This record gives sequence, structure tokens and C-alpha cells, in this order.
Amino acid sequence: MEVAKLTDVTRIYKIGEVETRALNGVSLAIESGEFTSLVGPSGSGKTTLLQLIGCLDQPTSGKVVIAGMETTGLSRNQRADLRKGTIGFVFQFFALIPTLTAYENIEMPLLLNGKNAAERKQRVMELLSAVGMTDRANNRPDQLSGGQQQRVAVARALATDPKLILADEPTANLDTENGEQVMEIMKKLNKETGTTFVFATHDPRVIKYAGRVVTLQDGLIVKDSAK
Repeated sequence: MEVAKLTDVTRIYKIGEVETRALNGVSLAIESGEFTSLVGPSGSGKTTLLQLIGCLDQPTSGKVVIAGMETTGLSRNQRADLRKGTIGFVFQFFALIPTLTAYENIEMPLLLNGKNAAERKQRVMELLSAVGMTDRANNRPDQLSGGQQQRVAVARALATDPKLILADEPTANLDTENGEQVMEIMKKLNKETGTTFVFATHDPRVIKYAGRVVTLQDGLIVKDSAK
């Protein structure tokens, strides 16, 4: 089953009279349960592709279908609703709320989705355990290492049991050991839960974990290890 499908997608950014083609007729299908890496040099289009899959941006032309729904005609609010229940995000700079504890950061998406207190507590404790952070539940981000913060971010992304997790350079701000630990956790959760992971990276430490590697260059897919 396809969780994401992009067909002949182009994304052009205009600044004044200058046009930049970030993507130039890209077609890509992501199957449920994949652990896929988008790779390529800076400016290759991998982050733009990730943003289109995440409904954070819309293509200039072409079609994007996420979880069976075509997103290209959706309003900003409709895309936000689709993201809320379908897609989780892990960012390069962790993006945790600094005034909240690890527990509260993971709980936030569940509050936004209207889960009751008992459901929230059960889910948050499950996820803290899954990422090895139970003993840090009451620590704020400034009391956690970078690796620990990224583990909390992974748990938060999984809170609503999304079909798809998107990660943009998830190890870029981590040392080798912490980067390896975060990737091991993500791979383990992918196997155990069947959640699809797609991540953009140029880090060889990350690429080696991928079940599929999609290589971009100048806005085009130039290699796909699944084919």
C-alpha cells in the first residue's frame, strides 16, 4: 500500500524575476513500512521533496497523494488537518518546547488531538519507554543532551500513531554515538510498529540504515535503490 505518491512534480520558487527549479518533474512512490533515505548535495531538492510529502508546501505542477488523499487542491487548514493525524515530523534542531518537560512535549500532539488524560498518560509512558527516556520524563530540554532531545522528538512524532514519519537531517547536530543511537531507535520502531520513515540526509551514518536510498541531483531523481 502506498502511503505517499508524487507524480511529475515540479516546484519553482520565484524571487523577483529569478526562478529556481527546486524539483523538475519528480515521480516517487513510498510504500507503507519503508525506511527510506532521500540523499543528495545541498540544493539537490531533497528538503523540498520532504516538504511536499509533509504537506508543508505545494507543488508548482504535478500531483501529490498522501494516505490516499490528493493534497494539491487542499487549503492550508485542510493540509494541517491531514498532517495532524497522518504525519509526524523530526527536525534537525529538535524543535522541542523549552518550557515543557520531555513528558509534556510528547503529550502535546495528543492534547491537540483531543485524547483524554488516561489515554495520554498510557501513550506517553509507552513512548518514553520505547526511546529509553522514562527516567528523564520530568526533565526540560535544557536538562537533556542533544541525543536525548532527539529521542524525545522521535517519541513526539510517533505520539498520534501516524502513518508516516518525516525526518530532516535528524543526526546533523549529534555526535557519532548519539547519531547512531537515534538511528537505531528509529529503525527499531519502524520494524516494531510498521510506521513508514522517510528522512533527508547527506550523513553516511544515516544512509547505511536505509532500506531504500533515493538520490537527488539538480531537482531530479538520478538513482533509486528500490529499482
